[in-house]
Amino acid sequence: MTDNWPNLDLSIVSTLYRSEACLDEFCRRVVEVARASSSAFEIILVNDGSPDSSLARALQLQKEIPELTVIDLSRNFGHHPAILAGLRDARGKKIFLIDSDLEEEPEWLSAFQERMQTEKADVVFGQQVRRKGKLGEQVTGGIFYKVFNALSATKLPVNFVTARLMSFAYVKALLEYRERELFLGGVFVIAGFKQVAVPITKGSRKTTTYSLARRLSLFVNALTSFTTRPLQIVFTIGSLVIFVAFIAFSFILYGGLRGETLVGWASVMATIWLFGGLVMMSLGVIGIYLAKVLIEVKQRPAYTIRAVYRADESSRTSSNNQAFRK
Repeated sequence: MTDNWPNLDLSIVSTLYRSEACLDEFCRRVVEVARASSSAFEIILVNDGSPDSSLARALQLQKEIPELTVIDLSRNFGHHPAILAGLRDARGKKIFLIDSDLEEEPEWLSAFQERMQTEKADVVFGQQVRRKGKLGEQVTGGIFYKVFNALSATKLPVNFVTARLMSFAYVKALLEYRERELFLGGVFVIAGFKQVAVPITKGSRKTTTYSLARRLSLFVNALTSFTTRPLQIVFTIGSLVIFVAFIAFSFILYGGLRGETLVGWASVMATIWLFGGLVMMSLGVIGIYLAKVLIEVKQRPAYTIRAVYRADESSRTSSNNQAFRK
């Protein structure tokens, strides 16, 4: 995003990762809604190291769509850093962020614009009436929101989606957050401003790039980015274990003074394994927070741009595009 006041009415930002199959339809529908709602707009597609031909197809479409800008990252950095790359390049007074997989409908833009004007809001985002996907996805999603909102002071809107219409001022404030270990959903909330939810029904693809392991990693990153409550829980558990151990030691000492011999090696070994597991879990939680501190202190860029392709000018390489973003 430029530091100067924007010179376009609307920017539409999306990311590309295994998007080749749906890219043509996505661009066609986006162009239709953009031209119907704005006379001056741009479309920004960020290629997040997609292994398919998404980049090549986007560059072909650029010949037909002069408003299209393609940002090519040097490798796959993840969905959220790629979104930031697109938002930083946006020049619109309003920025419409949406996924390119067509689970989210470009036609939502008109409803979002109407709601933004009516409510005088800075952000209008989609919120699923019923979480999409199979039973496993619905269950894990429900657990994520319940646990996160229970442990964190930052309360996430349940079942929110990527699609959102944002004001220039809001996006400019959003980009002031410089986390390397980024959970954008939480940053959307803590940035503030007036935010309004619109009920939507999100589509579903047969395949998803979010595996169970990736969802678990996202959950851990989200939780440790917005609350230190796990450390407090570890301290509480450790205090309770010490208290129970003190009581048990008192009984053992009392029995020893009376000449009683305690038996039960199985229970002793089980107790050792239990407390050993608690110690390892506690060290793991502390280690996660220390690792996040290490990553933040290194101040490595969240992403690196290989090149930016605009329809009205030749591609610009990372060296002259300030690609090393923090």
